[in-house]
Amino acid sequence: MYKRKNTVRLPWSRLPLAVVLQSLTSIVLAQDTVLDQIVVEAKAEEALPSLGASTVSAETIQFLRPATSDTASLLRNVPGVSLNAAGGVSSLPSIRGLADDRLRIKVDGMDLVSSCPNHMNSPLSYIDPSNVGTLQVFAGITPVSLGGDSIGGTIIAETVSPEFAAAGEQLSRAELGSFYRSNNDAYGANAFASYATDAFGINYNGSWSQADNYTAGDDFKTTRETGRAGHTLPLDEVGSTAYDTQNHTLGLALKSGENLFDATLGYQNMAEQLYPNQRMDLLDNEQKRISVGWLRGFHWGELEARAYYEDVDHHMDFGDDKRFWYGPLSQPPAAPEVGTPCSPIGFMTCAGGMPMHSESDNAGASIKADFDLSTDDVLRIGSEFQRYRLDDYWKPSGGGMWPGTFQNINDGERDRAAVFGEWESQLNSQWLTLLGLRYERVKTDAGDVRGYKTTPPAPGNQIDEAAAFNARDHKKTDDNWDLAALARYTHDANLEIEFGAARKVRSPNLYERYTWSSWPMAAGMNNFVGDGNAYVGDIDLKPEKAYKASVTFDLHAADRSWEFKATPYYTWVDDYIDAVAANPEDFQQDQFNVLQYANQSARLYGIDLSGKTRLARNNWGDWGLEGVINYTNGENRDTNDELYNIMPLNGTFTLTHKLAGWDNGIEVVLVESKDDGSDVRNEIETSGYGLVNLRASHSWKRVRLDFGVENLFDKFYSLPTGGAYIGQGSTMQLNGIPWGIAVPGMGRSIYAGLNLSF
Repeated sequence: MYKRKNTVRLPWSRLPLAVVLQSLTSIVLAQDTVLDQIVVEAKAEEALPSLGASTVSAETIQFLRPATSDTASLLRNVPGVSLNAAGGVSSLPSIRGLADDRLRIKVDGMDLVSSCPNHMNSPLSYIDPSNVGTLQVFAGITPVSLGGDSIGGTIIAETVSPEFAAAGEQLSRAELGSFYRSNNDAYGANAFASYATDAFGINYNGSWSQADNYTAGDDFKTTRETGRAGHTLPLDEVGSTAYDTQNHTLGLALKSGENLFDATLGYQNMAEQLYPNQRMDLLDNEQKRISVGWLRGFHWGELEARAYYEDVDHHMDFGDDKRFWYGPLSQPPAAPEVGTPCSPIGFMTCAGGMPMHSESDNAGASIKADFDLSTDDVLRIGSEFQRYRLDDYWKPSGGGMWPGTFQNINDGERDRAAVFGEWESQLNSQWLTLLGLRYERVKTDAGDVRGYKTTPPAPGNQIDEAAAFNARDHKKTDDNWDLAALARYTHDANLEIEFGAARKVRSPNLYERYTWSSWPMAAGMNNFVGDGNAYVGDIDLKPEKAYKASVTFDLHAADRSWEFKATPYYTWVDDYIDAVAANPEDFQQDQFNVLQYANQSARLYGIDLSGKTRLARNNWGDWGLEGVINYTNGENRDTNDELYNIMPLNGTFTLTHKLAGWDNGIEVVLVESKDDGSDVRNEIETSGYGLVNLRASHSWKRVRLDFGVENLFDKFYSLPTGGAYIGQGSTMQLNGIPWGIAVPGMGRSIYAGLNLSF
């Protein structure tokens, strides 16, 4: 009879916390020479699910974090994952061609939401790389207990959990770190401190980072002008890529009998994050959040409950590289340059920017029970609820933005209520299965809106379009059903095969349904894909329904000294939310256009390959080779157009070396050219490229030193999923900036990081 301990149980949020923390006690007291965060991840990883999942190792997290302030970039070597470039700390992960709100992203058990018309405050931007404890990806097939209202996959991020001391003892530790990166003069610091008894644990993690604009490997534009008089940028400088952010997290844990309580409080103050592929910049983002959980074991299994709340104040306007003064008063006779500061502001005379403000409240709760039906079977049932409220409004700043407040989304509501059931069974020594069903009701609504002006004359037909929108019934209710089936067949010690099939459903977000103005200036401020176009919503959008299948062949040595995985996959999406020309008569090639969200059908297929092997072990150290290759093909089946932002064929290969306290790597990144793209979005083609990165670290008992070089040969390249470069100039005018320039990647950058533990 197969024992229960040998099955792969799916945890809920911090399910393995008690086991992990008890194990940590003895490890810390023994003064292990590796850093404590590595210990946390290594222990947690043993209890995390593997059916359908990939886990970013603690070693990888520690290796990559000095080179980036963007937590999403820690996923870059996970099979099937690519990154859609955005701000310096907020790139959007894409899983097999599906990104952003098509993914379910949980941070400390919370379903966080991008409360911005440009999705500048993405969920992973609220956790700094220095505070990542565990990071897990379900690429494609997500168990129903871990992901709803999504069709692409699930990412689960957890901050470093508080730990407990041994019985009758106390435990304290601390860590200080800093980094510097040469290309964009980026620097920052992080601090960690914890204290614990055998029943109580508390920890704090704080981080701060800032950076200037980065430079590409070569000149990539034809003008230095930004549009603002007296302000220019070098031809190789990628405008609007600077950032300044800080994050703080306080974690608490309490044991009482069979009960385990935990709480996480988070605070972010992001002073700025500029965006090279958006017409606006983030100039202030303040987030406050709390997540509280309870876990208890019973004779029949386990019960866990969680509740959370998030409050976001988000401000946008033009950063320095887009700071432009609009209107006839900005071009006085004595100063012929358009963009000269002007006053007073007024209707069609002078405008000093484009202030935008969004406020959101996000509250949720969940409860889940695991029933041990036998040593080999678990029944998992649960329920989730999320209440989301959003106001998106733009105060007048002169010119056409006058005299009242433009309501982009007024009293937006999006409520989710879900129930699910899941049966996990170890059928025998070879077969592990998981079958789940989820029902989710999504209700959305929005209040009446208005433009800047409510009486003629008003630019952009905003009066009539607001009236037409207000005349509609805005309430929508979607009844969504998810089904997921996973199975793993263990043939022998060298071969496992994992099968997956699913039906997944996602309802439109508030911006897809309720943005209402086709005025190019206003619509241009609604764009979370970074293509430079302007977008209008559609109240009548239907939920996306994805049908997915995949199989993973896992060949490996018995001790995992070498392994090779291949995962072909196929996805069909009914009512895929793509885009069409808002007014076909106005659509033009080789320029930015006004588009409208529309339901169509889509197909995606591809293959993920990954592997590693030990090359040699000698007096010079341990040598190994690791690699990942990803390929995705996406097509709109209604139009035969390519889907937007599909990463071309790409591969990453790393020669690894370990000796004593040294951990080194030489990484080669190869990306094929992007010759086909979305026609309706006028997607920019990009050339293929190859990059070489060097990384090295040395760990002592209390000190870790990291250094490396990104893009060793200072190669110029454009980001295939980086969108259109609109990082400088008069971006408020839809085609007031050049079309056809892709956002370049960063040129050579040398970095170093130092961490001290106490």
